[in-house]
Amino acid sequence: MIKPIKKDEELLAEIKAYAEEVEGLRIWWLGQSGFLIQWHGIHLLLDPYLSDSLSKKYQDTEKPHVRISELVISPEKLDFIDLVTSSHNHTDHLDAETLKPILKANPKIRFVIPEANRAFVAERVGCDLNFPIGLTDRQSYFLNQAVAINAIPSAHNELEVNENGHHKFLGYVIQIGPYSIYHSGDTLWYEGLEKKVAHFQPDVLLLPINGNKPERKVAGNMSAEEAAAFGKAAGSGIVIPHHYNMFEFNTEDPERFIEAAEREGIPYQVLEIGGKLEV
Repeated sequence: MIKPIKKDEELLAEIKAYAEEVEGLRIWWLGQSGFLIQWHGIHLLLDPYLSDSLSKKYQDTEKPHVRISELVISPEKLDFIDLVTSSHNHTDHLDAETLKPILKANPKIRFVIPEANRAFVAERVGCDLNFPIGLTDRQSYFLNQAVAINAIPSAHNELEVNENGHHKFLGYVIQIGPYSIYHSGDTLWYEGLEKKVAHFQPDVLLLPINGNKPERKVAGNMSAEEAAAFGKAAGSGIVIPHHYNMFEFNTEDPERFIEAAEREGIPYQVLEIGGKLEV
């Protein structure tokens, strides 16, 4: 099992130690596609998966989700979150066992989702139908004057829309203070995505690297090489890879990304689970 560089109370202590820091921005990787962003005492939680629900669900099936990394923190300990996102309905991005404790621990939290998924989300996490904030392409939500969440469609594997034309898979550009961060959710690199992202001049790009392999029988993502090339095409921001080192059957060696990033000449940082980027 891969051990987080920091976990549980040690990780929590580090996050809280920076909570009142007025300089810079911090991003912690919580595993899979989950990240915690902190700026000026504001905490944003992106696509958290902090349980073993998928391992239990698929234990006796043809695609067992065998964990290869330890859980970094229990969700109920994150009782200081201002906003949480779900990019789409797959359980590692919309996990009831993670989200229910987080919503309970944070009564004033805001919950941003794809509008197309509203009914499904409400049923899965047991919240009121009108509680989530639904977005689709080119829509934004403003937490306050300093924080905006902007929706960009993702292709996982297609650009799917519902009967109202609302996208089922999203990425989010988070504008927080002077910083801009792109969180892809799960996506392939489709034509024009790099221009949509580059428009926001991202300082940080959080991109998947586990690739698109049909034999896994799950929807795919950018490969390590594609993530590095996308980072170059979308601007000069720091690329942080994600969506690996969680499940045995659906992972990637981050060394492949490092090699590709070096070839492309892009700024990057590979985080350990529980590790942070400071900007």
